[in-house]
Order: sequence, then structure tokens, then C-alpha cells
Amino acid sequence: MLYKLFFLSFILCLILTPAVRFMAVKKGWMAFPVKERWHKKPTALMGGIAIYISTAFPLFFISDPGLLIPYIFKKASIYTLPPIDTVIWAGMTLLFILGLLDDFIRIKPQTKLVGQILAASFIAFLGFRLYWFSSLTLDTIVTIIWIVGITNAFNLLDNMDGLCTGIAFIGCVYFILLFSGHSMNGGFVSSILLAGALAGFLVYNFHPASIFMGDCGSLMIGFVLSMLGIHYSNTISTNALGAFAVPVMIMMVPILDTSMVTFIRLLSGRKASAGGKDHTSHRLVIIGFSEKDAVMFLFGIGAVSGLSALFVSTNDSLTSPAVIIPFAISIILMGIYMAQIRVYPEKEFCLLRNHSYTPILVELTYKRQLALVVLDFCLIAFSYYLSYRLSFNFQEFSINFKYFLNSLPVIIGCKFLIFFAVGIYRGIWRYMSSNDVFVYIKASIGASVFSLALVVFIFRFENFSYNIFFIDWMLTTGLLLGTRGSFRISLDAVKRKSVSGQRVLIYGAGRGGEILLREIINNKKHNLEPVGLIDDDVLKTGKKLQGYLILGTFDDIPALREKYDFNSIIISFNGKEPNNLEGAKLFCKNAGMDLKRFAIEFKSVDL
Repeated sequence: MLYKLFFLSFILCLILTPAVRFMAVKKGWMAFPVKERWHKKPTALMGGIAIYISTAFPLFFISDPGLLIPYIFKKASIYTLPPIDTVIWAGMTLLFILGLLDDFIRIKPQTKLVGQILAASFIAFLGFRLYWFSSLTLDTIVTIIWIVGITNAFNLLDNMDGLCTGIAFIGCVYFILLFSGHSMNGGFVSSILLAGALAGFLVYNFHPASIFMGDCGSLMIGFVLSMLGIHYSNTISTNALGAFAVPVMIMMVPILDTSMVTFIRLLSGRKASAGGKDHTSHRLVIIGFSEKDAVMFLFGIGAVSGLSALFVSTNDSLTSPAVIIPFAISIILMGIYMAQIRVYPEKEFCLLRNHSYTPILVELTYKRQLALVVLDFCLIAFSYYLSYRLSFNFQEFSINFKYFLNSLPVIIGCKFLIFFAVGIYRGIWRYMSSNDVFVYIKASIGASVFSLALVVFIFRFENFSYNIFFIDWMLTTGLLLGTRGSFRISLDAVKRKSVSGQRVLIYGAGRGGEILLREIINNKKHNLEPVGLIDDDVLKTGKKLQGYLILGTFDDIPALREKYDFNSIIISFNGKEPNNLEGAKLFCKNAGMDLKRFAIEFKSVDL
């Protein structure tokens, strides 16, 4: 029955949004293109009005806000909390009004922040806390920071068509699933109503958007989701780890985006509150994603984060780290990849040192090996933990947990000793080759054998199992190769997506063509964009070289020119002439195209 509320708010928002858009255009409530913003055409604002009405009006009649009065004047029992749906209605109304003021009169960032802190303090005053810490003072402060932080995170996430709306909708869906076993719960009702309104608004807000929600929408949405996280933490969660991890994982996309943007802006001397094209979504577009694909990619991250949160919510504290740790490592690595994409001129990424500017990215280059050591520390500990968790059921794991803790320092020390001796920290991970793969496998085998021998020597192998060490070796090897390979794959993907310039057809799909493609992908100074390759060998047609399709033979050039509109042909035969060199010269001359020859040669240098 309660799911009908979803369709109620969905239909309301579907009807109200065009009306608000019409009013916005008529009244001039428009977002005009500016240098710091992403959109390129005037777009109606105030879509948050439709979202608010579609959510708050039904919630008003369900929640009865008058119930708050005894709690405000402390006439109700101090041991009970007011209904969560009533508190959400009151808070979202306050944040909606604050956002509306900002949309109309552009209040200062510090004024807006004060308003958010007051709303969060009101929530803490009513008795709502995260219950993450035993200290009530610390927990109250962290609760206020959580509400303000998530509210602002969704405000900052509203930087590309449909992004904030979609991520918030995904978050609501997961809260609905988490609260579904408590159908009479006010958090369940609130999440259903907001999800319906967001789904209706997304119809008009997805790329190309015809209306934006404005601060009156993003601040309100952020507040509601922060409250749903608090409600899960102090009401639904069954273990301390889940109480902390589940809300954070559901909010991971806005948390990642806000953390990365704020950190980089502060390091580069820019105001954290200033607008800019340096968000996660913008960086994805820079490396070659379309705007729609970038948003869908982040939707995917949000969906995976939510699925991980569902797993944690249904498992105990000893099993949950098996998902939490790799998820956290993946998010950190993604943040590192995104942070390295250059958005502003390099001089802006700098620290003042000795009255000169040192590029941050250059500074970080010298610390990459240190970062790998820290990463491997986490991987070694996680692999050993997971091998225990996979080898025993919960009761057996609880019994054997002390043996795991006693032997963990030995495992970490042994593996680092072998890793260092074999030389896995002497390689350059961005140029990882098959030889490096064998080095990692050799290091992992050696580390596991040495660890096993030392455990036998120290603990006489009592209460241990060979099965644990075999699983640990497989996990360690897989994670070593996976993390290093992800560095190489991500960098290669970024380079391929950002290839642009003069469109060229490569003649020759052999060794020379492979070397040429690598050079074009890795060296943007050439300003070339391959459309594909041709080769005299007809058997190669339809196959791929370095990800580029072999489109046909020399005879197909006229048809390929019509289809792919390339401006030049590059001959890439290695050490020999192509069969149709003269024909290529004649075709390029008649078509007014360039014909170039790629070759590698060694020249002696006069001493």
C-alpha cells in the first residue's frame, strides 16, 4: 500500500515540473552560461520547488508536524525521539527555504553554511545522533558535521545534467530496500516519497536538461539523505561496523566528489566554495566520456556502492570487511586517477615553497613508490584476513581469530621482506610488462613460502591450515597484479579516450603499425587521431590492432574516405615498402591529402 506513495509523488513532480519551468522562463529565473559552470545554454531554474512540493506535501499529512512541539519545548520524554518523518519534513522545509533564498538573492557562502549548521544543530537538539562513538559529545559534533557535509556534497554534485537527481534517486532506492522490513517506519515513507519525486524530475533534468533544481532542491535533497543515513545508523543497523559503513557507502559518490574537489582546490589556492569545472563528472568528460556517459558511469558507481552497502547491512562485523576493504581501496584508487587529470593550468596545482611554486603533481610523483608500499600493506593484511574468513564459518573464525592476530605481523614482515628483495618496488608501474608480471608472481610465491616456513618455525604450525596459505597466495597474487594492472589499464584508457587531432588512416597493420599506434596514443604532440588501419593482407581485415579496427585493404581506401573522413594516410611498414606505394601517392595527390611515412632509425652522433 505504501508503495502507492511513490507513484503519487512521481505523478505530482511529473506534472509540477513543466509548470515550474514555464514560470521560471516567464519570470526570468534562468541559469545563464558562465565560465565556472558546465551548461552552455540558458536553462530554467527552481526545479527544486516541484521536488519539494511533491515530497513535502504528502509527508505533511502523513507525519503531522505538530508532534514536534512537545519535543521542542522538552515536554516529551527525553528517552524518546520524535517521529523521523516529522523531523525530516521540518528539516527539509528549512533547507528548502535556505536554498530558495540563495537562488533568489545569492546569499554569501558563509551565511548559507551558518543556516545549514543551525538546521543540523536543531536535529541534534531533538536527540538524533549517528551513534558512531561512545562519547556523546564527539558523536553529537560528528552528527552535525555529517548533516552539513552530506547536504553540501549534494549541492556540489549538482554540476551536470541529471547527476545529482540520479545519484540521490539511487540512494533513496537503497534506503527503501534497507527499510523495507520496517514498513511502518517514517524513514521508509520519506525515502519512497523522495524517490518518486526524483524519478519524476529526472525526466526533465536528464541530459539535455530543460530545468535545473537549483540550491532549493540540492540542499533539501542532501539533508533528507543525511537524515536517512542517521535513521539507519541509530534504528535499523544491527552492528557497529554497519552503522558506520552503510550510510557512507550509499553516499560514496557525493562524498568522493566533494572530498576530491575540496582537497585539490585548497592545494591549488582556489576557494573551496567557488564554482568550477573540476568535479569528477567533468574529469570524465575531459578523458573522452560524453556528458551522458560520464553521468551513467557515476550512476554505476552509486549502484555498486549501494549493493556493497546491502551486503554489509546483512552480514556480521567479521564478514563485512571482505567487501568494505576492497571497496575502499577501489574508491581511493579512483580518486587518485581522477585527481591526476589536468583541469586547470599546471601552475595552479602548486604549493608555496621557498618563494617558488612546486607543482603538486610533480611532488606526488616522488611519493608513488611510498603509496605502493602503503597499498601493499593493506593488500597483504586483507588477503590474509580473507583467507581465514573463507576457510572457516563464523563460529570457527571467532575461535581461530586469535591465531590470525598473532601471526599477522609475521605474515606482513615476511612478505615485505621478499617483495623488497625480489624488487617489485624498482619497476615503473605505468610501463608494466609481461616481465613485471613474472616478477610479481615470483615475489608472491616466495613470500608465501617464506611466511609458511616462519609460521612453522615460530608456532609449530599448531592451529593453522595449509589451505589458508594457499588461498592467501592466490589472493595476494591476484591483488598485486590487479592493482598494478589497473594503473596501466586506467592510464591507457585515459590516453585513448583523449586522442584527438587530424584524422588519419594507417597503412600497414604489422609491427610498424603497432609501434605507430603506441606513439600516437602516448604522445599528444603529434595531434593525430587514428580512424583505423588498412593492410595488404586481406586476412587481417576485421581484426584489431591496439584496439583499432583493421578496416580493409588498399582497394577500400576510396570507400573508407567517404565513411571516416580522414585527412591523411600514414605508411607504417617496418623496413619495407608497401605493395601499393605508388597508388597511395596518386590517391593522396588526387584527393588533396597528406601522405606520411613513419619510420624509426638510428643515427650516429658526431663526437
